[in-house]
Amino acid sequence: MYSILFLTCASFLSCLALTPLVRAMSHRHGVVDHPGARKIHEAPIPRIGGVAIAAAYLVAVGAFMFVPLTGVSFVDLPEVLKFLPAAGLVFAVGLVDDLFGLRAWQKIAGQVAAACVAYWAGVHVLGVAGFYLDGWWSLPLTIAWLVTCSNAFNLIDGVDGLATGVGLFATFTTLAAALVHDNTPLALATAPLVGALLAFLHFNFNPASIFLGDSGSLTIGFVLGCFGAVWSQKSATALGMTAPLMALSVPLLDTGVAVARRFIRRQPIFSADRNHIHHRLLDRGFSHKQVALALYAACGIATIFSLVQTMPFNRFHGFLLVVFCATVWVGIQFVGYAEFDIASSLVMSGAFRDIVNARLFVNALECRLGEAITSDDYWAAMRDVSIELGFPHVRMLMMGAVYEHHKEGANVEHCCVMRIPLFDAGYVNFKFPTESSIQHAVAITSIVDILQRSILSSAKPVVSDRVEYWPVPHPAVAGRLRGTRKAHPAGAAVIANRNPAVRRVRPS
Repeated sequence: MYSILFLTCASFLSCLALTPLVRAMSHRHGVVDHPGARKIHEAPIPRIGGVAIAAAYLVAVGAFMFVPLTGVSFVDLPEVLKFLPAAGLVFAVGLVDDLFGLRAWQKIAGQVAAACVAYWAGVHVLGVAGFYLDGWWSLPLTIAWLVTCSNAFNLIDGVDGLATGVGLFATFTTLAAALVHDNTPLALATAPLVGALLAFLHFNFNPASIFLGDSGSLTIGFVLGCFGAVWSQKSATALGMTAPLMALSVPLLDTGVAVARRFIRRQPIFSADRNHIHHRLLDRGFSHKQVALALYAACGIATIFSLVQTMPFNRFHGFLLVVFCATVWVGIQFVGYAEFDIASSLVMSGAFRDIVNARLFVNALECRLGEAITSDDYWAAMRDVSIELGFPHVRMLMMGAVYEHHKEGANVEHCCVMRIPLFDAGYVNFKFPTESSIQHAVAITSIVDILQRSILSSAKPVVSDRVEYWPVPHPAVAGRLRGTRKAHPAGAAVIANRNPAVRRVRPS
């Protein structure tokens, strides 16, 4: 216990002393974050606070190795600090991004490389929620976990003191779990980070005088991911990574929601926006301090769930997990995301099934039109479209041949009309009711492109002399057809008029 207190106090005092120095150096060399459209600060702020935290951590560990305290003699420090080379690589990637700027893929590549280094150093994610992986399957899971944790803290670092405070809660939770499970190496590795984050929060809380920067947020997330993996390896429960997931739930939830939002809106996953949890709370009228304190409270609740979940005597793991998920759902509903409300309504109302069915129908239509050769082939496809979608009327003019189909008993007086122009003054006219469903809307918007692309990509269709009989049209339509026979161009002759539903006009 004295060793843990020493490491915590040493890192705390070191960070208190180093942070002003880093801040002054950052101002002197112009390494600051300038205000912008997505920024909420109004003045340039130093952005390499991660340097102070990393330096304080190393100072505390170095002092611990030379001070004769209980713990040094029975703890293998190289084993405790096996994640440091990987964390150093992530820190370097973040610092380069702070100083010079990196593209998203470059940062991801550096994080993946660091995750591989951590894996070969012994940091393994062996399973989630009781499902364990053997052999090399653990490698991609470990990489995904560490990269996700790194970026989760980077994305949530949008309000003064938020990422630092969230990291402090998660680190304290890991330290408490290590003490509960008598995991001395993990406790000794976690303690310096607790002290460093607590000291840095003094400078980073609103109004912040220095930011974590990528060197800080990426490193904190990566290190906590390593701690979570070690925690799960030593966990006495069968749920493994569930407790670490709960401890990191706030940043992980924000990242997951951001990815889901961008996927639903068909936006690039790595694109920046102003719809993270802290932004949504700001839009609801919270001040910067209130946002940070509200999310601190959420982290406190997650800490309680996580510690109870990891207790050896806990017999209600499943029930606790259900309650936690319900709490998360309530929190998401409170923040309010229109994307999820719309997606949920689409699924519950059946509109999602209509869209799927419409897309399947459109795909089948595209294949059918790709095989069409004669004008009759195209007409058969258009007629089936009309029948399938319940359209009351369809008319097609192609290569001088006129085709028409009317649904018996249908009223076309109050219908919308969609006209698709074809070559040689040809066209396809669809009449459909104004109250058409989502399935109709998806199909209608796709038919135009598919039909025109199909005709343009192939030779002009051949007019067929074969007479086909379709259902007799509505009497009003039949009368109009009979009344328009005299309007045929000079030199044209009707080649099929036994059924007024199908008429073909071919130059004589």
